[in-house]
Amino acid sequence: MLKNIEADAARDMLCALPVTCRTETAGLRDAPDRVLAEDVTARINTPPFDRSPFDGYAFRGEDTKNATREKPAVLKITEELPAGKAPTIKVTVGYAAKILTGAPIPEGANATIKYELTEFTKDEVRIFELVAPDSDIVRAGDDIRAGTHIAEKGAMITAPLVGILASQGIEHVAVYKKPVISILNTGTELTEVGQPLSPAMIYNSNVYTLSGYLRDMGAAPKNAGVVPDLPDAIADRISAALRESDMVVTTGGASVGDYDWAVTSAERLGAEVLFWKINMKPGGSIMAAVKDGKVILGLSGNPGAAVLGLLRIALPYVRKLCGRTDVMPPVIDVFLKEPLTKPSPKLRLLRGRLELSAGRAYFAENEGQSNGAVSSLFGCDLLGEIAAGSPPLPAGTIIKAYRI
Repeated sequence: MLKNIEADAARDMLCALPVTCRTETAGLRDAPDRVLAEDVTARINTPPFDRSPFDGYAFRGEDTKNATREKPAVLKITEELPAGKAPTIKVTVGYAAKILTGAPIPEGANATIKYELTEFTKDEVRIFELVAPDSDIVRAGDDIRAGTHIAEKGAMITAPLVGILASQGIEHVAVYKKPVISILNTGTELTEVGQPLSPAMIYNSNVYTLSGYLRDMGAAPKNAGVVPDLPDAIADRISAALRESDMVVTTGGASVGDYDWAVTSAERLGAEVLFWKINMKPGGSIMAAVKDGKVILGLSGNPGAAVLGLLRIALPYVRKLCGRTDVMPPVIDVFLKEPLTKPSPKLRLLRGRLELSAGRAYFAENEGQSNGAVSSLFGCDLLGEIAAGSPPLPAGTIIKAYRI
């Protein structure tokens, strides 16, 4: 067991563990926020035919070669083509088809014009300018060409991707099953939400907060309940949770107090403890162990510290467990909006938000940075990182931040 290791080492050790991702099939309605388990290639052109970009007329551009306001090109109407109707008459010299937005371009036509730029009757249309061939036609495959690589295995299915799949007529896709991650909260002081709150007790908020973050990563969180600070009881509940999940996250008991039993409980299960405690603050009270190929992650019982530990250390592994290829969060350089008045003996994590001003990206620190503060996570889209050994920093200092 490694103890008091650096954050990157702990993150990389965890992320290097092998995972097994099972697959299933999902319909398009259930596909958003799932992870693709197959590469997707375009089957057809989108659009599948040449079409009109507006309401107007389709004709041969050559027929307007000498058109002017004084001497317009006068073309006879062959047919009217609303969207969804296939053309039946070929456009030849001196003819045009009335066409509406999205309708197929009839054979022989090679240009279109908006109706408001013409004068027309039921039987003919007058065009007062040269319209070059190949003007204003949305070509087949203009958006996506058949055979084009659309998305790779391991990509999250977003709303735009669902739309692309639908435009291809793809009704079902292979996706990875969401890994079940059980959250077990330890602490004699915890009360479940909905129950009366007795003196010296607190509500169990960790399971709800962590579940939200895990769900955003692509996992299926499961509430494994609350267990008191008793090592045998904790070990039994972890063992039961492992049998019905792919990973177990515990909160509380990861520090060094008289009632901190995370490491002891893992060892009683026969799990291999990988590391315990990380040189960062908040969130450094973390234990990671492996039992039968499944990870047991012990986080701090303090809500803010628990989330920071999950995001900074375990996020890449959880994403990998979900089958995702984008396991690492984006990292950007930002300017401190306000000065940091305290030194940072250890790697320091800050909860904040991205603000843009005068072409610069700033890190704006949220109020409430203590281990137990959960309010500072609201509106937090950046984790700022201050290197270990840093002195107090003035506003405008460039720091590294993780987009979350």
